[in-house]
Amino acid sequence: MTSWQIVRLVAGLFILVSLALGAPASPVFVSQWWLAFTAFVGVNILQSGLTEWCLMEVLLRKLGARPN
Repeated sequence: MTSWQIVRLVAGLFILVSLALGAPASPVFVSQWWLAFTAFVGVNILQSGLTEWCLMEVLLRKLGARPN
């Protein structure tokens, strides 16, 4: 897998888990504060799209993930 694919998989997983933990209708609800993590991931995706720079992708490449 390439670094950008891993970033998108992890971002999607983070969003789904934080929504499950933060949505009051969820059977695994913990606290609505988990929705702040969802917003944080969304802001990072937005920033990455605008600047074409992503810290997680940089770290993954240093750990040996293939670039694009």
